[in-house]
Amino acid sequence: MIAVDTNILVYAHRSEMPFYAAASRQITALAESSSPWAIPWTCVHEFHNIVTNPRVFKPPSTALQAVSQISHWLETPSLVLLHEGAAHWATLQALIRSARVVGGQVHDARIAAICIEHGVRELWSADRDFNRFPELKVRNPLVG
Repeated sequence: MIAVDTNILVYAHRSEMPFYAAASRQITALAESSSPWAIPWTCVHEFHNIVTNPRVFKPPSTALQAVSQISHWLETPSLVLLHEGAAHWATLQALIRSARVVGGQVHDARIAAICIEHGVRELWSADRDFNRFPELKVRNPLVG
């Protein structure tokens, strides 16, 4: 299963983003496929936070636009929403120790732990910081 990180979702939502067309195509392909794909709940929350933030976008997406976009993705029959499970703390703790995670890096470690716990085969992200977690295969689908 492929999971999608926040930045790919943001690119697919905001038409002024440089990778909008590529991200939109990739998300549409996942959504139209019969194969399961995933979004960690934490990425759903972060997506809303980013696109509605007036310090990030001028103008930001309205709350209604963000909620409508999220609802559209959630209507996809093949979408699986990922969350922390019973093994989350053990997985997260191991990642924190092995990658020497500090400060805000724990957010990426949390996403990585959720993906690992759910057997995600590949996380799509434009964030190279995930490379600190070799247990999770990460790919940027927006570049060659």
